[in-house]
Amino acid sequence: MASVAHGEEVPNRRVILKRYVTGFPTEDDMEVVSGTARLAVPPGSAAVVLKNLYVSCDPYMRNRMTKHETPSYVPDFVPGEVLVNFGVSRVVASGHPDFKVGDLVWGITGWEEYTLIPNPESFFKINHPELPLSYYTGVLGMTGITAWAGFFDVGKPKKGDYVFVSAASGAVGQIVGQLAKLTGCYVVGSAGSDQKVSLLKTKFGFDEAFNYKKEQDLNGALKRYFPHGIDIYFENVGGPTLDAVLLNMRNHGRIPMCGMISEYNQEQPEGQRNLFQLVAKRVRMEGFMVFDYFGQYRKFEEEMVGHLKERKIAYVEDVVEGLEKAPAALIGLFYGRNVGKQLVAIATE
Repeated sequence: MASVAHGEEVPNRRVILKRYVTGFPTEDDMEVVSGTARLAVPPGSAAVVLKNLYVSCDPYMRNRMTKHETPSYVPDFVPGEVLVNFGVSRVVASGHPDFKVGDLVWGITGWEEYTLIPNPESFFKINHPELPLSYYTGVLGMTGITAWAGFFDVGKPKKGDYVFVSAASGAVGQIVGQLAKLTGCYVVGSAGSDQKVSLLKTKFGFDEAFNYKKEQDLNGALKRYFPHGIDIYFENVGGPTLDAVLLNMRNHGRIPMCGMISEYNQEQPEGQRNLFQLVAKRVRMEGFMVFDYFGQYRKFEEEMVGHLKERKIAYVEDVVEGLEKAPAALIGLFYGRNVGKQLVAIATE
């Protein structure tokens, strides 16, 4: 990368939302526009300017593209403004005593080349730059701690538990399955292609996996793979999968609710028909937010770095090069085009 002087004004491409979305989003709902950024912070402020290296594509971004009458847990995107999500960045200007020029950080940044962050205290410094920096958009970032917190704190696994993971080859699912195996559980995952099913069994060590698109009867499929029932279902998709799982839960089972990607693009979400199973089997279904666990991030980071370095956890990324490809990469999540964690490389380190 060519060097730039402090305070210089530089080109700054950015991805904006063109309009609010109903139904499935399209690339045309977003636009890559040109702008400029100044590599300086306001005098006397604690702001930082970040050079963004990688940004993450995550399904929850779809919810932010619709105008909601009732506020959600994160604010809606605003048409004409830059999209934001988790990313990996380098500090290029700083007025904050804890962040110096050259620091590598991860946190919520803009889908753009440079971002001014008025208060960087929600950012985490990267402690292990010897590992690929892209890992901090996934296995060592938001999706990794999502898997770790949801599985261990909400799922409360025990050795020998029967665990089912939907969207199992995705950013969160692949990690959940491997953490379950390290805990001594029996693990089955579902995915949307034979390639992904093979990945689950050969790369990630799942005991079994199946292509849900080839199963006419999800209830029957789960009975095949879990003749004794399911102790923990890590929920990523909702819809018919959740309905089928509810019929196959064991007494006192646990369902960490992480996401429901099958319903994000529906104007009227599907209702669940088998919720009484929660009562009959004394099942606990609990939603959780990863933000609630950021106070435990350092503990998580050291545990996960250990697993990665000891090759106890494998990790697969789907990286596209260039900010102009970010809209297509995000849309691809809802069609299952990605294999592993989807992210965008904006600049080389």
